Amino acid sequence: MAVIVALGAFLMTLLGGWTAQRVTDRRHLVLGLAGGLMLGVVGLDLLPEALHAAGREVFGVPLALLLFVAGFLVAHVVERLLAVRQAAHGAENGVRVPQVGLTAAAAMVAHSLADGVALGAAFQVGGGMGVAVALAVITHDFADGFNTYTLTSLYGNDRRKALLMLFADAAAPVVGAASTLLFTLPEEPLGAYLGFFGGLLLYLAAAEILPEAHHKHPALSTLMCTVGGAAGIWLVVGIAE
Repeated sequence: MAVIVALGAFLMTLLGGWTAQRVTDRRHLVLGLAGGLMLGVVGLDLLPEALHAAGREVFGVPLALLLFVAGFLVAHVVERLLAVRQAAHGAENGVRVPQVGLTAAAAMVAHSLADGVALGAAFQVGGGMGVAVALAVITHDFADGFNTYTLTSLYGNDRRKALLMLFADAAAPVVGAASTLLFTLPEEPLGAYLGFFGGLLLYLAAAEILPEAHHKHPALSTLMCTVGGAAGIWLVVGIAE
């Protein structure tokens, strides 16, 4: 059952990516929506789950929050190092580094893989839990596909690479769900990973996606897309609960 549901997530991810590439003439709206979706996923989905799963504290701070900050800092450091390297080879200031987009997309794929594992584990617990997790995974995989394609192409990667990362992201939940037929992933490592991934996503949304969205088009419509994206994730999480 988990694998069958994951096939629905596969299709929803492709739909999200297809939507992102079809609205290139409204790129600022796409980026504004992507930023809102990412913010909503981090604050309303990933962090609560991470805090619940990786509940132990390290020097008075929840492990998930420590890794959240670490993810943010790692994303910042990696981007700066790649930018410095690019500048040393004669690139102009402000040129985006394609490797950053591919790294971010790869992290989205890893997140989708974790979604599939969580889906399989939920069905092992019981049918009711499985249905609740399935609803959350399928609906927010639209945002995953949307963001994966947007992140990859935003950093200067060609359409072929963006589509390749999109298909990898779509297949990841199926692979993750199927893997639970072979083993059970401990809850704490999964929560720790979600915390780290949340920090990485927040950096990309706040430092890259949203500034780019409002740079040339500081319009109310862009702002409303951002707010609507975050509100949409809130609705999805509320329905799933």
